[in-house]
Amino acid sequence: MTSQTRPQNSREVQLEDDELIVTKTDSTGHITYANRVFMQLAEYAESELLGKPHNLIRHPDMPRGVYRLMWKTLHAGREFFGVVKNYTASGNYYWVLANVTPDYDSKNKLEGYFSVRRPPGRRAVETVIPIYARMCQLESTLSKATAPDASMEWLLAELAKQGHSYESFVLSLLDPNLSTGKSA
Repeated sequence: MTSQTRPQNSREVQLEDDELIVTKTDSTGHITYANRVFMQLAEYAESELLGKPHNLIRHPDMPRGVYRLMWKTLHAGREFFGVVKNYTASGNYYWVLANVTPDYDSKNKLEGYFSVRRPPGRRAVETVIPIYARMCQLESTLSKATAPDASMEWLLAELAKQGHSYESFVLSLLDPNLSTGKSA
C-alpha cells in the first residue's frame, strides 16, 4: 500500500510486551532479513519486504531530522536508539523503541545494519509526540535539502537546554528516575 492510499482514520496496533522485531539491512538500508513478528505487525509477506528500502514503513509523523541523526550516529560507527512511529501495510501504525547497530564483517567492512525493536512504553511515546510534531512543523517551513539538518539541530539544542544529550534523553524515557542527562 502506498502513502497515497493509506486511510485517514488509522489505528494504533501494538507489540506485545514479550515481542521483539528484528530486521537486517544491507549497507544501503534495503531489507535482507525480517522476523515473523515484524511481518505480522507490519502486515507484509517476506517476499514484499526483502530487497525493499526499510523506509517502506516510515510514517509521515516521523521527522526527517530523527533519521538524519540516526544515520550520522551509524556512520560514526555507533549504535542508535530512538522511539519510532511506523506504518503497517494497511495504513495503521505502531510505535517501537528501535536499537540500530552497524554490522561489520571480519575485515571490519560494513555489511549492513541490525535493528531490534521492542515496545517503547506509553511514557516514551507521549514524551516524543510533541517533540516530533515541532520538528515536523519546523521541517515544513524549510527546503527539503535543509530541513533534516535544521530539525536535528533544533532537537539537539532543545535537549541540551534540558541537560540532555540525545542518548541520555532516550535513556530517560526508559528510566523514570533519570530526569536530566546530568550526573547526580
